[in-house]
Amino acid sequence: MAATALEFLRTHHQPCKPPPPPVPRASVLCRAAAGTAGPASAAALRSLAPPTRPELLSLDLPRYDPARARPVDLAVVGGGPAGLAVAQRVAEAGLSVCAIDPSPAVVWPNNYGVWVDEFEAMGLSHCLDTVWPSASVFIGDGRAKSLDRPYARVARRKLKSTMMDRCVANGVVFHQAKVAKAVHYDASSLLICDDGVAVPASVVLDATGFSRCLVQYDKPYNPGYQVAYGILAEVDGHPFDIDKMLFMDWRDSHLPEGTEIRERNRRIPTFLYAMPFSPTRIFLEETSLVARPGLAMDDIQERMAARLRHLGIRVRSVEEDERCVIPMGGPLPVLPQRVVGIGGTAGMVHPSTGYMVARTLATAPIVADAIVRFLDTGNGMGGLAGDALSAEVWKQLWPANRRRQREFFCFGMDILLKLDLEGTRRFFDAFFDLEPHYWHGFLSSRLFLPELLMFGLALFGNASNTSRLEIMAKGTVPLGKMIGNLIQDRDG
Repeated sequence: MAATALEFLRTHHQPCKPPPPPVPRASVLCRAAAGTAGPASAAALRSLAPPTRPELLSLDLPRYDPARARPVDLAVVGGGPAGLAVAQRVAEAGLSVCAIDPSPAVVWPNNYGVWVDEFEAMGLSHCLDTVWPSASVFIGDGRAKSLDRPYARVARRKLKSTMMDRCVANGVVFHQAKVAKAVHYDASSLLICDDGVAVPASVVLDATGFSRCLVQYDKPYNPGYQVAYGILAEVDGHPFDIDKMLFMDWRDSHLPEGTEIRERNRRIPTFLYAMPFSPTRIFLEETSLVARPGLAMDDIQERMAARLRHLGIRVRSVEEDERCVIPMGGPLPVLPQRVVGIGGTAGMVHPSTGYMVARTLATAPIVADAIVRFLDTGNGMGGLAGDALSAEVWKQLWPANRRRQREFFCFGMDILLKLDLEGTRRFFDAFFDLEPHYWHGFLSSRLFLPELLMFGLALFGNASNTSRLEIMAKGTVPLGKMIGNLIQDRDG
């Protein structure tokens, strides 16, 4: 999910500053009186949104001692799932870890949806609060697909509480602040926080999401953007099966023929994603899968309001709302570099889907184990320090097979960017008719280049003639770009 954007750290170590947002944001929300029904319009939908009240965990966190002279072995900047997972595992190995975050006890605000098998594989199935045995996709009116793969919502309070408890139990200390700048020396770094506290560390891990504050990029950053607006709402009723999660609804019958909004949706379509918890409680999210530039939040909200009116969904109250702006694709950061990254700041968002949580949680042990294995802790085991250590960790994070996989996913994103509504429908009609091994593997980043090539051939063979012609016409340039990048990336 989107985080507040910050400018990446300059080589002369200037403090990070927020740039203009990458896509237009929603206007200031007005608040409606309790009990208002609707929505009749996007404005009415926004008016039901409650004031933001951060949810806090009741924790007695061990605090970092600013008087400490010796560097901590690892400083984790950012308190998201991936950062905490690395912090816990490194501390479990007996190394000293400090986690730096402005709000370490705040529960993550966004709703995370995952495929159940992904969390089961990591031993985190107890951190799922609702599971749907299957999911559904509406390609168009009268065209639906059932996906026989369980889907779930992450119990975000449970997940954070579990991860924080494990961190505390293993000796992680916390500092409540933002990192303003970093100064690097031969064997360690110094993180200067906005409260004036300096935290010396042997290794720095940037887990701040999409801030790109400490991790540096040397190529123009021009990603696609996934933009979404969601509400967790109490409604009079809804037409969805509560035993099925609605993964994608590409129907456009809610938009009147001949209108400007229908034309916008024809060019850059949005779909509905819904988690029905009961006949009257549901999470609804209108999503632009990927566009460059990203769609305006007001546009997304207007489309959602029209869809809910058409479906006859009357919103009685909104428990919470969320706005997501997720950069997708674009270049990888400089490989290697002194600061190690993970998650959004390290380019780990799936360029074709926007998925990241399960992938980064699965990668966290790889990063943590590399830090533990290569770090020179002064025990005479001949470890590494400084640039040499960071280079080894980056190799584990982005090995050649993962870089090539990402190039293929970026190729997929570049095709999706060129598809209008009908082209998108044809694409997913063929995609979800593939053998489960292929579409499961593509969505969950389990396929590597040889299998991805087989996936591409299977998708092309499964597509309609119209879709094949479209893929050939619109995919030629992206294909050439992918091949060129693969040839240039000769490492491994």
